[in-house]
Amino acid sequence: MLGILIALLSGALMSVQGVFNTDVTKNTSLWVSTAFVQFTALLVCLAAWLLVDRTSFAALASVPRKYALLGGVIGAFITVTVVRSMGLLGPARAAMLIVIAQLGVAWLIELLGLFGMEQTEFSIRKLLGFLAAVAGIVVFEL
Repeated sequence: MLGILIALLSGALMSVQGVFNTDVTKNTSLWVSTAFVQFTALLVCLAAWLLVDRTSFAALASVPRKYALLGGVIGAFITVTVVRSMGLLGPARAAMLIVIAQLGVAWLIELLGLFGMEQTEFSIRKLLGFLAAVAGIVVFEL
C-alpha cells in the first residue's frame, strides 16, 4: 500500500513540477529553467544527505553497471522534455502521453530483462491493460 501511495504522490508531483517549470521557462529559457531545477534539486539532495544519510560518495565507484550513473543526465532531459511537451500540448495531454510512454518502456524493460532487471514473461492481460490505457487517452481526447 505504501508503494502505491508513493507512486501516486510521485505522479502528482511530476505534474505540478512540469507546470511550474513551464511557467518559469516562459520568463527565462528552457535551459536556464532546467539548470535551475537541477541545481535546486542538488541542494535539496545534499541537505537531505547531510541530515539523514552521510554515505560516502566514493560508494558510487562500486556501482557495477556504470551506465546506471547516467540517471542525472537522463533527469535533465526528462525536465526539458516535460517542459516542452506541457508547453506545446498542455499539462493533461502531455501527462497522459508521458505516462503511456513510461508504462510501455517499463514493460519492455521487464519483458526483455534489460538493465539488470528480472525478465518477466509476456502476458496478454498486461497487453490488454496497456491497450486499455491507450484507449483511455483516445477517449479523453474526444
